[in-house]
Amino acid sequence: MSANERYDALLLLSFGGPEKHEDVIPFLENVLRGRNVPRERMLAVAEHYYHFGGRSPINHQCRELIAALENAGVGLPIYWGNRNWHPMLADTMARMRADGVRTALALATSAFSSYSGCRQYLEDIEKARAATPGAPEIEKLPPFWNHPGFIETMVDRLREALHRLPGADVVYTAHSIPVSMAQVCSYERQYREAAAMVNRALGLSEPTVVYQSRSGPPSQPWLEPDIQDFIRRSKSKRLVLVPIGFVSDHIELVYDLDVEAAALAKERGIEFVRAATAGTHPRFVAGLVELVNDARVNGVARCASDCCPRAAAQPSG
Repeated sequence: MSANERYDALLLLSFGGPEKHEDVIPFLENVLRGRNVPRERMLAVAEHYYHFGGRSPINHQCRELIAALENAGVGLPIYWGNRNWHPMLADTMARMRADGVRTALALATSAFSSYSGCRQYLEDIEKARAATPGAPEIEKLPPFWNHPGFIETMVDRLREALHRLPGADVVYTAHSIPVSMAQVCSYERQYREAAAMVNRALGLSEPTVVYQSRSGPPSQPWLEPDIQDFIRRSKSKRLVLVPIGFVSDHIELVYDLDVEAAALAKERGIEFVRAATAGTHPRFVAGLVELVNDARVNGVARCASDCCPRAAAQPSG
């Protein structure tokens, strides 16, 4: 089989997010389905979305990424399916079948290995395929946490932030996950290594890493330190926060960092700048095209069957 015949399409997989006020509760009910989360907690999270008019930036950023990949000459028709909100993956799978797609590459908007960032997307694909007789075969690209396109992008994002706040202390952030999950996947190691690669490129010392967006019960240990606790204890006068754990903006990111962390930093007299996510940075987009082109020639390295197993609780995305 030639490189051009191996895949018919590219499928972008993402978490999804509401786009208006009335979407918020149905969206959160999708996210929390099957999880023992009190409704009071869900309503509290809904307020984070209402703070921004009920619209998450993640769907818009997915549309922008699709356009950027097309403009960069990715060479495959692009489909888009979400885990929790429209366009839902099952609907996208049915459209791909109707369009005659036989085998597609899948690209998830998550750079690191974890249950919710990788394994769960594989499960999402299989559920959608099972619900769609005659669905195409889907091969998911592996996490790209150490790909030069991603690392060089985050180097540039950090450089831009330090230009805005020279001499600031640099802190990296990623979504916290349960310690039980971290013990059976490479998430924490990959996160620390990616941060170290960015720091080295800019001649900085070993990175400081923190976590955010914990959603589990207080009795369950999650990766720490939390960004809020870090800022409370920090002796820094200037702080640049690098959200390397997130490919694009979404409500958890902008609320936790641009609202809560920024407010706490201001309260403590700390100058604060949040670096941008990878988004549609040209080097990031070029790196994704490189990943696709490599897969079209060499195929995809599949995850081990026992990698990143489900833990008792998962982050909400």
